Amino acid sequence: MVTAAPLRFRVDRAAYFHSQTKVAALAMGGAMGVLWLLDDPNVWVGAVAGLAAIAFRGWFLASEELPVVWEVRGSRLIGPGGREVKLDEISKFRTMGSFVQIVTMTGEKHLIKYQADPAATIAALRRAQSVCGQDAPAPRRT
Repeated sequence: MVTAAPLRFRVDRAAYFHSQTKVAALAMGGAMGVLWLLDDPNVWVGAVAGLAAIAFRGWFLASEELPVVWEVRGSRLIGPGGREVKLDEISKFRTMGSFVQIVTMTGEKHLIKYQADPAATIAALRRAQSVCGQDAPAPRRT
């Protein structure tokens, strides 16, 4: 019997850097706004500081975030750090930018981060759910 390769959801490098760019823009604007409120004549320094801070943060976190892989094995979705969700316990999927949020029936929430196409990730997870549901044994009648 040949088993199918596990379905994997890897971090998309372009989505990661695009997300960091958005955060940098917010940080730059926020830092400039604070300096403006403080009546600082060098408001432009906020842009430089915000960009530098987020660039450093993005570089520092890249080694942790880029290798992350979620994968479907059988009837389970397995993520980093020992996270595990049974496919039939997932009640909702949401997109948040390049992230896919998974909500279980018990209210647990998990993020599959930095997906190039979050809608395609959700579609693949729904297909895996439907296949998982077909493989489940029929309830016994007594």
